[in-house]
Amino acid sequence: MQYFDAIGRRKNAIARVRLTPGTGKRLANKRTMKNYLSRETLEMIVEQPLALVGLSDKVDINVNVTGGGLSGQAGAIRLGISRALIKYDEELRSSLKQKGFLTRDPRMVERKKPGQPKARKRFQFSKR
Repeated sequence: MQYFDAIGRRKNAIARVRLTPGTGKRLANKRTMKNYLSRETLEMIVEQPLALVGLSDKVDINVNVTGGGLSGQAGAIRLGISRALIKYDEELRSSLKQKGFLTRDPRMVERKKPGQPKARKRFQFSKR
């Protein structure tokens, strides 16, 4: 059976996406996408690339996703799906790129610095 693999990343989340021609099944970590993501906005984010190219009911998607929170995972899945769609059909690249689905969002959590309570927050200054 033919399939198309891709990896998507966002914040600390990593999604391994496998796209296969099929009937529109969506699985994330062996659960339905609706059950896994639990919020409609996150489901919408994941479906955006498929809706754009009109392949929502023509491909099955199986995703293994780890790390981060649900929002980061949804962004990682969207990027992974977009990259897999390009492997599926190279002509979809221009429409996906135009909508910004192929851009990896580089924003990450800033690390905590030593001698401070958080990344940027400082302890209260006392002159004396």
